[in-house]
Amino acid sequence: MTVQRDVMEYDVVVVGAGPAGLASAIHLKQLAEQNGSEISVCILDKGSEVGSHIISGCVMNPRGLSELIPNWRELDFPVATEVKQERLAFMGAEKSYTMPIPHDWRNDGNYIISLSQLCRKLAEYAESIGVEIYPGFAAKEAIIEDGAVKGIITGDMGLDRLGRPTANYQMGIEIRAKQTILAEGCRGSVSKQIIAKFALDKDSQPQTYGLGIKEIWRISSKKHSLGSILHTIGYPLNNSTYGGGFVYHLNNNLLSIGLVTALDYKNPYLNPYEEFQRFKQHPEIRYLLEDGERLEYGARTVVEGGLQALPELSFAGGILVGDSAGFLNVPKIKGVHNAMKSGMLGAKAVMDAIRHEKTVANTYAELFKASWLYKDLKAVRNIRPAFQYGRIIGLLYTAFEKYILRGNAPWTLSMKHADHLCIQHKSKFIPLTYPPHDNKVSFDKASSVHLANLTHDDSQPVHLVLKDHYQAIKINLMDYAAPETKFCPAGVYEIVKQHGEPTLQINSQNCVHCKACDIKDPEQNITWTVPEAGSGPQYSDM
Repeated sequence: MTVQRDVMEYDVVVVGAGPAGLASAIHLKQLAEQNGSEISVCILDKGSEVGSHIISGCVMNPRGLSELIPNWRELDFPVATEVKQERLAFMGAEKSYTMPIPHDWRNDGNYIISLSQLCRKLAEYAESIGVEIYPGFAAKEAIIEDGAVKGIITGDMGLDRLGRPTANYQMGIEIRAKQTILAEGCRGSVSKQIIAKFALDKDSQPQTYGLGIKEIWRISSKKHSLGSILHTIGYPLNNSTYGGGFVYHLNNNLLSIGLVTALDYKNPYLNPYEEFQRFKQHPEIRYLLEDGERLEYGARTVVEGGLQALPELSFAGGILVGDSAGFLNVPKIKGVHNAMKSGMLGAKAVMDAIRHEKTVANTYAELFKASWLYKDLKAVRNIRPAFQYGRIIGLLYTAFEKYILRGNAPWTLSMKHADHLCIQHKSKFIPLTYPPHDNKVSFDKASSVHLANLTHDDSQPVHLVLKDHYQAIKINLMDYAAPETKFCPAGVYEIVKQHGEPTLQINSQNCVHCKACDIKDPEQNITWTVPEAGSGPQYSDM
């Protein structure tokens, strides 16, 4: 039986209203205006509104925004808190030690921002020049015909727990387009499908990821230092675990604080959420937070593979931009301007393909290699891989490459394994014991998830799919001590007794869409699929 869906047609459909997707759409309209032509562009976003699913540190280099919208300062963009002072610190359990920052990694001229707010402003600008934006429309799968992507099918709405239509059922629609731009962010579900379908990563190293957990606090004005940023390495993470913390002082006595834990860790007992709670207990950090008010909580994964892990950027009928491809500069902790630049480069290639009636936007890779974005990623390509050998070797190598080779190493280091292959059998480790939460600076997952303002309905289908329920116990629990109950920062996964036997319970209504489970599950038994559009976190200042 053929399903008859409503159909909408555009020249270009963009999946994701983050900085990369919005920059793509905006630049397409700019190019059309320059050429005296017209182009129809729409953006789909699974959040209930633009920005509701956007979360980042975030210190932004304004270069990408300035290239996209040169007069952004005159347009009241929410980019006002310039970095005034910064510090990189090695954290011990009780004290911290200031470390030198390479000159080209400093944040002079950069801004502390809320990326969710910036994306809302970018969306407003995009709509003002003719881009159609549809929040609350989740891209479920790509339309593939004759070996090429022809657009996107959005997810059905109004299904019950078992996937049956309710009285509120609305069938998903087809958004057909000459070119499809995937800008879903890290581990996007359609991007994952397309990368596999077209084998875009066949010549790439395995992508590796980090899990970032972040909170927004309002702190005492006496402790607040507008424009001050702190980046940390060391405590609470051990020598073999890559990652670090950040503390950013925004306006209105707001503080952005977080910890990124690389997901290539070996110890199945490691719990990134609890490591973040430990981070906040450090005397320096605790001093800032005590007597403050916690306002928001969220989490997301970030791409860390760098240049070596980039897949092919174009495929028949579309391209990958932003974190869907992996353009984050990990050592510099910068991704927003890179995402915007990739969107602009991709838009130019897509426009060329449409004008010349080509299926593949094959100029994208050429434009990338000729850009400052490529040079940016090439210069730091070896830094993250060096840390797979431990923090000490990683730091020594970083110093060697930055100060001796000055980013001109004649070799390229490799990451050995995908993150899920790094976790080891529980017998090799002693279970970790984490300190109790004090409910002043450290908190349990339930109270944290509450601050993400989740809107998943319990009656919706579970969007976290197990390939084999038996495997979750036979392998994950027995061999790895149920690591999904630890690496998930939202308490989605829980081992419970059913008829006297352990079983994995999935509390999908707790999901903050970080996608750590899709990445870190040792047997790749968990697949993150798109939930009903409009559900999930409702971030405001992240």
